[in-house]
Amino acid sequence: MLALADLTQKPTRTVTDGRSEMNPHTTRHTGRTAAAALAIGAALLASGCRLPDPSAAASADPGPAGLTVAPEDTGAHYDRDDWPHWSYHGRGCNTRELVLQQQGSGVEVGKGCKPVAGTWTSRYDGATVTDPETLDVDHVVPLAEAARSGARTWSEAERERYANDPAVLVVVTARSNRAKGDQDPAEWLPDRDRCGYVRQWTETKRRYALTADPAEAEAIRAVLSRCGGDGR
Repeated sequence: MLALADLTQKPTRTVTDGRSEMNPHTTRHTGRTAAAALAIGAALLASGCRLPDPSAAASADPGPAGLTVAPEDTGAHYDRDDWPHWSYHGRGCNTRELVLQQQGSGVEVGKGCKPVAGTWTSRYDGATVTDPETLDVDHVVPLAEAARSGARTWSEAERERYANDPAVLVVVTARSNRAKGDQDPAEWLPDRDRCGYVRQWTETKRRYALTADPAEAEAIRAVLSRCGGDGR
């Protein structure tokens, strides 16, 4: 069996969608001050310099667990086929099969690398499962959520790295996975271990420089406030 640690790679570069929609703070100026500011701005633009975006500075303020809070990028295109997953890792094994082996107990492997028996505890609802065919391997932060949270400009290689990162994958029942869909913690939380779920969610978003929308950030803050920690 291949070591899952060998599959875990940090992204090679930080990617954001470059958009910020937070309103900058405004300040009253005298006519003279405003005119001077406009003149300076015109001179900078003429020289090819870019003016700092005050809204970008505002969005950089850390939210709960160090996340950057920003509106969702609802214009980001999402197609699941654009996120290659269950990549092949040699010896007949793909990502799904390796995760099932790692997160199960007494796993028996059949032809190739496919688990055929064992015991798994679903992370979302606590159900005990012995048939691996009935299990889903879920992305804690769903692919569609990642697309809306700063992955707009990721390359295919970066999307594949995320989709196959064992650190963001959990074995769960199909029923609980369907209930979750692509919802964030403001819309859905698991029946069990909500503290662990939200901590893994925030760690995944920090790891991949993904943002949290305001409602999501508030839900994360509310859960972590009851967990005796800030998720770091």
